[in-house]
Order: sequence, then structure tokens, then C-alpha cells
Amino acid sequence: MTPLAFTKMHGLGNDFVVVDATSHPFTLTAPQIRALADRHFGVGCDQVIVVERPTRPDVDFRYRIFNADGGEVEQCGNGARCFVRFVRERGLTDKREIRVETAGGIIAPRLGDDGEVTVDMGVPRFAADAVPFAGGSGGATDPLDVDGTVVTISALSMGNPHAVQVVDDVGTAPVTTQGPRIERHARFPNRVNAGYMQVIDRATIRLRVWERGAGETLACGSGACAAVVAGIRRGLLAHEVRVRVRGGELTVAWAGDAAPVMMTGSATTVFEGRWTPPPG
Repeated sequence: MTPLAFTKMHGLGNDFVVVDATSHPFTLTAPQIRALADRHFGVGCDQVIVVERPTRPDVDFRYRIFNADGGEVEQCGNGARCFVRFVRERGLTDKREIRVETAGGIIAPRLGDDGEVTVDMGVPRFAADAVPFAGGSGGATDPLDVDGTVVTISALSMGNPHAVQVVDDVGTAPVTTQGPRIERHARFPNRVNAGYMQVIDRATIRLRVWERGAGETLACGSGACAAVVAGIRRGLLAHEVRVRVRGGELTVAWAGDAAPVMMTGSATTVFEGRWTPPPG
């Protein structure tokens, strides 16, 4: 089996294996992706990012994301920041701002002079069929029965599905116990990312996210965007918010209505290597 060249990167501790597939096809199977993501027997990561040539003329690259469980998903905000740094460092583009097609829509990450990356994450969607969320109202909040306990969530899509709760203290929130139940709740047919947001003030939140297919991560970029949008819709937050996650801090801004969500944060290259996939 031919060794796979990769780059290990992270965005605030949300870590990725990035693969350049612009000159050859990406052929790993779901079991091989799980082996690659395994932290004991593989390289270890929350998601695998695949850089491909675009399939349409109005974008620069195609961006595919696979969770640690081997499933392909629509979007990853922290991964988008790593994506633009990767294509710049590999000499695949000399642009500081690129347009990238994902399964969840077009995104536009931009590398700033200070090394921070700002990503236009697109316009959030609230309609129940856009999340998708069976029986959802499309409003700022909805009730959700989780094993007999009714919780209040904000359901929305940032190109991928999110269910955000407001909690008193993220440190004691049931992220690892309730989160998996919400992820696979019957009302979310494509599963969902479960966010737990603590409002510190109108410009600051703390956040933990149980990510679909990856479990709790140190940071979730699309989850940060979803939390801020949910807080603004509920009248709890201003239009620019610092989001404190376990891996560091992001800034998220949303003007409301049909405006795109803008997310700014770091992207770090850790090391490069080669990995030999197991058969299958």
C-alpha cells in the first residue's frame, strides 16, 4: 500500500489530518479513515480534510471533510481556517482569500497579515428542512424531548446541523452524557452537533460542543458560529462576540437577517508525515 502524505494541523486544538488530493484521487475507505484518525494506532485527529480541485469555475478549490468515525460531513469552520493556510503553505495558491466549495455551500476564508484567518461561513439557515429538524418551527427556540427531559434548543444550519442550548455553566453541562443522545436524536435525521453555550456578557460566551461523528472537541468553528447566531436571535448577544472554547478564543460576527457569519481565529501547522493505510 502506497504511503499517504499528510499534514497535521489544528485550529484551537480541533485537530486535522490534511491531505492534498489536487493531483491524485482520495481513495481511503471509511475503515481506513477511522484507522488514520485513531489516536493510539494511527496519526490521530478529529477530522480528515481533503483538498481537491474545484468542480465549478467560480471557486478555487473543493473541500471535503471526514469525521473521525469515517463519515463525510458538510462543513467544518476550524478546518476552513486550516485549509487556507495549507494551500498557501503548499504553494497551491498565492491568494490570501479563496473561494472553496463544500458539501454545505461556498465558503471564503481569508488569511490576514497577522496570521489570523477570517472565514465567511455563509448565511445561517433556520427552516426545519434546511437543518434538517423534523417538526422544527424555524423560530429562535424549540423544545426537544431527550429521554423524557424537555430541553430548549436553537436549531439551525451553518452548512451543517446544530442544536444549541443556553446553560448556566458549561463546566457542569451534560456535554458528554446528553450530547450523544442529542446527536442521534430521531428528530435530526442527519444527526446534529450539540452545543452548550454559557453567556458571560453580551459580547462574550463560553462554549462546548459535542460534535457529530467526533465527540467533544477542544473547539468547533461552525458550532461557535451557530451559538452566536442562536444567542443573537434570542436577544442575548451583540453582533460581535468572543467565543471562549477549551482550545482558545474565536471571534464571531453576524449582522442578522441574510448577512453571512464571519469567524476569525488561528490556524496552526504541527508537522508533516507519511502514513501507510491498512488493507481495506
